[in-house]
Amino acid sequence: MGLDNVAVQWPRTGRFYDPVAPAEFVDFEALADRSPAMPGPAAALADHIAKTGTVRATGYSELVDLLLGLDGVLYATDASAEDEDPVIDPDQCAWVAGGLERFLAGHRDHGEEVTFESVSAVLRKALEGTRLAEQQLRWLDGRLDGLRDESGEPPHWSFTLTELTVLAAFYRRCADRGFAVYADF
Repeated sequence: MGLDNVAVQWPRTGRFYDPVAPAEFVDFEALADRSPAMPGPAAALADHIAKTGTVRATGYSELVDLLLGLDGVLYATDASAEDEDPVIDPDQCAWVAGGLERFLAGHRDHGEEVTFESVSAVLRKALEGTRLAEQQLRWLDGRLDGLRDESGEPPHWSFTLTELTVLAAFYRRCADRGFAVYADF
């Protein structure tokens, strides 16, 4: 069992969150139809979102945490640590979408395939020339080292820009329409 990010109505009424009808995401299915060369994982993600209003988020959590500089973003761990429901509210959905969108824009020069190395390069470039660049680059090096296994090998991510574009679009849709995302695990 993994982590699902389920679009839900915000704010909740009563004891439970009401899931958003998948019809709110039906146009995601057309993404694959408009681009026959769309990579398989991106098409599968778009199709799953269109049918369920849900993202199977386990595989993206490590990358999103690295990009946004926090731990447990897609798990909504801040809320669960405070004995609240694990929910990403619409403003936080906009923050997640914005972080992914900025990363995608920065990655365009590195090609369609998103790897540990290309992510590292994009993040380093984003930090260069900032006010606290040296400190932030040390922090980034620590985060990157923390993702390596015991033998020093990096994670074997297998993402494409197109797939991450679909992922960002899910959180953007939630933000724009005032939906929250419930972390169901």
